[in-house]
Amino acid sequence: MYKIGIIGPESTGKSVLAENLAERLNGLLIPEYARYYVEHKGTTDVTWDELCEIAKYQIDEIASIFSRTHIGLKSNSTTCIFDTELIVTKVWYEYVFGQVPEWLNEAIKTYPMDVYLLCMPDIPWIPDKARSNGGDAIRWELYRRYEEEIQNMAIPYYIIRHEQ
Repeated sequence: MYKIGIIGPESTGKSVLAENLAERLNGLLIPEYARYYVEHKGTTDVTWDELCEIAKYQIDEIASIFSRTHIGLKSNSTTCIFDTELIVTKVWYEYVFGQVPEWLNEAIKTYPMDVYLLCMPDIPWIPDKARSNGGDAIRWELYRRYEEEIQNMAIPYYIIRHEQ
């Protein structure tokens, strides 16, 4: 199973890209769990414990893909597209709480993506109930952090720029 991680700041087209890639490649799409979580909670304010819950859910889902036991895995799927994944969660821990649980760092090493698509924040931020980081400075700061994490892991990545 080839694993593509789509990451980037809020409102950069990650979900649309993930859906289109999954359809085009006949791949399995793993939607962003954090979005689902905060939409159902009704606020983007997430506690340390809630972020742990989100991260552990993501880890379980990724682990099931690595073991090919994911419910609904298409027998002919050779590609899995993750609409965000553990690096996004790690950077969020650092940004909000100033620290990262060691078990999350270990999971990132244990379940690496084969490639990343890093979406650049070069389109306008569109607010919705699951977004909280609309300022350009914040979006570019998060973008730089995501790129640094990928580079540190030495995993291939491509920067996704939007046509202007």
